Amino acid sequence: MNFCRNLLLLAALLPLAAQEPSAYERNHKGWKNLMPKPSLKGWDRAPIPMTAKLSPDTQWKVENGVLICTGDKGHDWLFYKEDYGDFILHVEWRYTKLDGNPRYNSGIFVRTPPDSSSWYQVQIGSSSGGYIFGVQPGEKAPQRFNLQKEMKEQRVKPAGEWNTTEVIAKGKSIQSWINGAVVSELQDCKTPRARIGLEAEGFRIEFRKILIKPVK
Repeated sequence: MNFCRNLLLLAALLPLAAQEPSAYERNHKGWKNLMPKPSLKGWDRAPIPMTAKLSPDTQWKVENGVLICTGDKGHDWLFYKEDYGDFILHVEWRYTKLDGNPRYNSGIFVRTPPDSSSWYQVQIGSSSGGYIFGVQPGEKAPQRFNLQKEMKEQRVKPAGEWNTTEVIAKGKSIQSWINGAVVSELQDCKTPRARIGLEAEGFRIEFRKILIKPVK
């Protein structure tokens, strides 16, 4: 009887075992806080694509220590004005819940130059968030790629709830970790270092933590 009871208890705990803590939870040391001040000093904006017109009015603001993208001033990205190569980027975010079932859309950029001639994005949409896609430098022309079909599982929480994403970039590997597990991995990144940033694409989204830690 006790043996059966123990098996049932183990089975109940198995889903929890798949929830590994984030790198930031495991070790708080060595992280740099990138959360901008209300002035957004140290950050800059660029339109997506670069040939588009950038709205003169920013849709990015900081209130009570939270970075908010209102999502009502067109498609652009907010990027930190420093290059990074090998790192772990820790981002905590949530969408503002809307009526109906909209396709929430935003993303986290890594190793992306300001001119977006090449770019790598972790998609943080609501229904298939976590996969990596972008444009790689090529010998003759830039090459687009999309790892959505190779995504291991869907771990993004519903709009209104906080999510944790960590992007682990090391050498040619970029991994996307969402709420407890790696869900997507690019193994042949051709850009060794560039900027990190956040995407505005029509939806209100909040960021309460943006931290980065160099890795060797």
